Amino acid sequence: MGPQAPLIFCSKYCEISHKVIILHLRGDALVKLIDIQAALKAEVVLGEQWLQKEATGACGADLMSDVLAFTKERAVLLTGLTNVQVIRTAEISDLVAIVFVRGKRPGKDVIQMAAEKEIPLMVSEYALYEACGLLYQQGLPGCSRQVARCE
Repeated sequence: MGPQAPLIFCSKYCEISHKVIILHLRGDALVKLIDIQAALKAEVVLGEQWLQKEATGACGADLMSDVLAFTKERAVLLTGLTNVQVIRTAEISDLVAIVFVRGKRPGKDVIQMAAEKEIPLMVSEYALYEACGLLYQQGLPGCSRQVARCE
């Protein structure tokens, strides 16, 4: 393995959480779940103790086959689905958290399975499109490419 590119940082001020988000320009944008929660004004349903975990990207989808095909590891999934397949997909894809959009709430079976897998769950009132846009605006890339930009 050759030498790694130097690690360059840039920062972006989050207008919603009033914090500075640090972007790592070696291909990883690391954003803490607590900052994602603040940006989406989300309620934590499960996993308050895991909100210091970092996400490298976000994916918005209701088709779990798309999540399996296109999502990168350590991403946050935003979805309107609230069944156990979402938890199974998150585990297989090594996702760091799930945000249910449009105020949809998971059932007890989903919460129990997520607890067993240590996958944080949040609920946001934003629609899927808006929630993804807010996170992208804050510097969290989508799953199609993991490129951080400083402007």
